[in-house]
Amino acid sequence: MDQNLSLYYIFNCVAEAGNISHAAKQLFISQPAVSKSIQSLEENLKITLFLRSSRGVKLTEEGKLLYEYTKSAFDTLTRGEENLKQIHELGIGHLRIGVSTTLCKYLLLPYLNGFVKENPHIKITIENQSSSHTIKQLENNTLDIGLVVKPNTDAFYFYSLGEIEDIFVTTHTYLNNLQLRENNTDIFSSANIMLLDEENITRKYIEDYFKVNSIEPKHILEISNMDLLIEFAKTSLGVACVIKAFVEKELLDGSLIQIPLRTPVNKREVGFSYSKNAFLSDSMLKFMQFIR
Repeated sequence: MDQNLSLYYIFNCVAEAGNISHAAKQLFISQPAVSKSIQSLEENLKITLFLRSSRGVKLTEEGKLLYEYTKSAFDTLTRGEENLKQIHELGIGHLRIGVSTTLCKYLLLPYLNGFVKENPHIKITIENQSSSHTIKQLENNTLDIGLVVKPNTDAFYFYSLGEIEDIFVTTHTYLNNLQLRENNTDIFSSANIMLLDEENITRKYIEDYFKVNSIEPKHILEISNMDLLIEFAKTSLGVACVIKAFVEKELLDGSLIQIPLRTPVNKREVGFSYSKNAFLSDSMLKFMQFIR
């Protein structure tokens, strides 16, 4: 667009007012300034936009065509301003969160419940995926924030929610039956060891634990999520590696028992993480303020 936007705005006002002096009053500028602006636009476009008379001005055919475009353009800008005002007043926004199924159910949902009540106009998108995938998306700025195990990098801000502890659980029934048919006292070499699938960051963490402690499970069953691990353990299918906080009820009522380990699995810190290079939207700032 070669012409100054102000010239088109003045033209649009004159076209709607049908009178240069009326347009000048609306624009809070002098009548000669309006006339000069119209003249400049006509000279630049090399067309006549208005027919002048003592009664005012009237659009030429070319002027009518141009007015259709300027009216549409300025109406669009007005709607844009109104929408921005509404977004600001209502707190409308969008928040994209990455989280694993397990952390979503046990940690994220309680936060979201309160946040949505306080901010009903913010759209929430949940990317339900592995923590490693969430970290990659945070690096690429395709997510606003993730609920993950603390990343081993300085590229992220991290707000801790506390520590989680990985333990191995089973039922009395499974343990008794295992002892009856096996003379081996080593649980890991004789029992069905149920773990999350290989893409899961918890699985990789447990495999590192096995290597450091020279543990070699003979029978591994892969389960897709933590809820199923817990349920399969309760049905006496084997020994499951689960997060202790998520089976507190079962440990208390005796439906599951914790297998003692010579060397406990080191606890891990979990919390909300976001890139230090990320743009913090109003929705993101509200969420961070809420969780703190």
